[in-house]
Amino acid sequence: MSPQSASVTTVRAPLTFLARDGERPDGATERDDGRFQFRRDVAFLDGRDPAEPFELERHGFCFTRHHSAVTDFADEDHVKAVYYPEMERLVQEISGADRVHMFDHTLRAGDADSPAKDWWQESVNRTVNNPHNDYTDWSATKRLGEILPHEAEALSQGRFAIIQVWRPIRSPIERQPLAMCDASSLTRDDFAVIARERPERTGEIQMLHHNPDHRWYHFPRMTKDEVLIFKTYDSDHGNPARFTAHASFDDPAAPEDAPGRISTDVRLFAFFGD
Repeated sequence: MSPQSASVTTVRAPLTFLARDGERPDGATERDDGRFQFRRDVAFLDGRDPAEPFELERHGFCFTRHHSAVTDFADEDHVKAVYYPEMERLVQEISGADRVHMFDHTLRAGDADSPAKDWWQESVNRTVNNPHNDYTDWSATKRLGEILPHEAEALSQGRFAIIQVWRPIRSPIERQPLAMCDASSLTRDDFAVIARERPERTGEIQMLHHNPDHRWYHFPRMTKDEVLIFKTYDSDHGNPARFTAHASFDDPAAPEDAPGRISTDVRLFAFFGD
């Protein structure tokens, strides 16, 4: 299910990283929690022409074609009836999990004042330009207990993962595409745990420190029939791809009149046997 290759394109663009403890780089700005963040230029390699195929268990993500039967991603009932089972089948096939449970989906648009404004509503979130991973050991286990409270204790005794699938809705994507960091280029010290407070629940995410050894990939002009599948948590501490950093970025190659990005991402639990 490999997507067709496009012309090789490597671009450079800034991302906003979290400073390490005691570090205050030039141009750093202070966050609300007293920590510093700063921008650094990153080289985004063309993921459409990799030296080797991307693998979920090695690189933390993979890129593939998938046609969805969804006709209206703004219709929540339609998405749950059609897209949820589609994504469960896809993730089970890609991951090899024994069981998959879809539990969340999000719509994103690049800017409320962009040409995507006809989609802008309370249920649509902004894109995220800070490299991050969505879960920690604590927050992933907590989320499992919230979603499957009667099974969580038993399920947490075995291996489980949280996997996301990201898809453009308005395509091709030119502005603010999603970029992935190769998990094999990450170290555990590259992440910092950040508390996340929401009215309905408390959680944790991980933000990324800058490391010149990181390998970032983008996928030029992704269409609605292409998806990125990536792992944001794996309970197996021996797995080489437990977390996957990702972020959107301002592509300098995008035409000034390019329409605003609209995308959807979904989250699923994947459960594995012995």
